[in-house]
Amino acid sequence: MKKSSLITLLSLVLLVCFGADVYGQHNNLDLTGAWQKGPDDNRIVWINSEKHFSASVYNLKEKKFLGTCGGIWRVEGNTLVEMYEFNTVDPGKIGQEVRNEIEMKGDKLIIKAEGGNEEWTRVDNGAPGKLAGAWVITGRVNAGGVQKMTPGARKTMKILSGTRFQWIAYNSETKEFFGTGGGTYTTENGKYVEHIDFFSRDNSRVGMSLEFDFSLEDGHWHHKGLSSKGDPINEIWTKRERLGI
Repeated sequence: MKKSSLITLLSLVLLVCFGADVYGQHNNLDLTGAWQKGPDDNRIVWINSEKHFSASVYNLKEKKFLGTCGGIWRVEGNTLVEMYEFNTVDPGKIGQEVRNEIEMKGDKLIIKAEGGNEEWTRVDNGAPGKLAGAWVITGRVNAGGVQKMTPGARKTMKILSGTRFQWIAYNSETKEFFGTGGGTYTTENGKYVEHIDFFSRDNSRVGMSLEFDFSLEDGHWHHKGLSSKGDPINEIWTKRERLGI
């Protein structure tokens, strides 16, 4: 990679994880869903749920994961405030808040960041997928029944817009990051299908499509199928808002 291209890429990564905060609702602005910036070799995707967000930077052409950050957002006037729960670029930012003003023009989002304005394009507004939201794993089903799990500082979160998904395993207290992956998804005829665009642990999984059975029962997401390693999984996921976390 040329030196100028590398500098540009690093600047984008820093913008994502240090202060390009683009999540929330202000007056009639609805920023829920997914936003994107950059070509395939420098792609940045933000996913917004009602209160939580994630951002990922990756090189789709070379199957390289470059960085991720995310956490909780809120709106104060015309300022978007984000508090990081995970940040692979700078773990020292975890637990801190970052503020930026934004402006939306049609399907374009303008971030008034310290280094200059940045323009992002809306990917979706939370549709058509049936699983938009921020979910954490709360149970696994095995031969003995349901093994309940209580998310704490150490959690596995899956955040989805209407077409994009990202899962992240992390500990917000110890600032440890255990892995992430993401891409696009569909929900049709009881089937949840993931198409992997990035995977921090094993880039050979990029390009794979995984099909799972899914159902929504009493507000919980039941997720059953085979993992990217081919191992059987039968999981229960619950929205963070329902759990109050």
